[in-house]
Amino acid sequence: MNILTIPLRTMRKKWVKTLLLLLVFTLSVVSIVSLNYVSKVVGESLEKKLTAFGANILVMPRSEKLTVSYGGFSMGDMLMGVTDLRESEVEEKIRSIGYRDRISVIAPKLVAMTKVDGVTVGVVGVRFDREKVLKGYWAVQGAFPVTENGILAGSKAAEKLGLAVGDSVELGGRSAVVSGVIAPTGSDDDSVLFAGMDFTQAVFGQADHVSFVEVSALCAGCPIEDIVAQIEEKLPEVEIQALQSIVKQRMYAMHFVEHLILTVSLVILFIACCMVGATMLASVNERIREIGLMRSLGFSRRNIFGIFCFEAVLIGMASGIIGYFGGYALSLKVLALLDMSKEAVLTMHAGHLALTCLLIVGVSVLAAFFPSWKAASIEPSTALISL
Repeated sequence: MNILTIPLRTMRKKWVKTLLLLLVFTLSVVSIVSLNYVSKVVGESLEKKLTAFGANILVMPRSEKLTVSYGGFSMGDMLMGVTDLRESEVEEKIRSIGYRDRISVIAPKLVAMTKVDGVTVGVVGVRFDREKVLKGYWAVQGAFPVTENGILAGSKAAEKLGLAVGDSVELGGRSAVVSGVIAPTGSDDDSVLFAGMDFTQAVFGQADHVSFVEVSALCAGCPIEDIVAQIEEKLPEVEIQALQSIVKQRMYAMHFVEHLILTVSLVILFIACCMVGATMLASVNERIREIGLMRSLGFSRRNIFGIFCFEAVLIGMASGIIGYFGGYALSLKVLALLDMSKEAVLTMHAGHLALTCLLIVGVSVLAAFFPSWKAASIEPSTALISL
């Protein structure tokens, strides 16, 4: 008999109490592991959905503005040193950055002015397949263009030009058909016409040219500043801006989910810790005579303390292993119920298992610290008087 076999015999003898402690801690671990796995998938899904509310990085030509006046008469502003943006080059270099896996959408824009029935209107060339992702809030009466000369009209532009779905309009000498009208958005999108990029480049004679590029980056995995820095390294001659207000809104949503899960996990651990501590404290009170006998047989206070702590270690280790696999299985079930199993890419890692076991063992030992200290403080004479 030694300090390693005594806890095993005690746990086997008092199997109901041991099973209760194991169940409490295992359920806690299952809850925490499943919450963290589910929150990870939900957070990533949430950020991808937030992509539909606009870009968070702008890539624009670098230019200098010069205000010209003569004799007190203002002649307006002149742009000097404007950098030419090539669509293929910009996209290729953005796709080659280290954080390219964090890039969700690259949406180039070509802005031009033209006249329709004598009315000046802006035309924006876009890639409609990417614009659908970036502007998920668009409500289109009609449909997105499927032909090269199909266009979308903003609500104000359609009203101003008297356009409806199916109407034909001449842009730069070429015929275009209104495939849809965008419902009011309260933004600049309401005042312009959207045409396919290839069509716009051909009409306005600017092949492979774009005015600016909108980039939507997933910023939960790394700071947005790092993504911007890598794009600047690849495109040193252009101006790159991070729309910090949009980034902060998305990060707030992400951090809210993370903080909520952390708070719930801490509450669950605290409750489990209290229950384990109370149960082990009751066990110490029941085993005063046994502790007194062991002390009289030569067991030191350190040995007694170690016996109760070793019980906590065994319970924590078993709970960590069972709870981790149980939490992983439960998270798959929860994601299936949330209809997010297709988006989930969950994998079990030995490192996560080891970290979970280490954490739970630490918590269980912490919960057993006071009962173990009380047991070690019992004097043999005090225990033997009650015999």
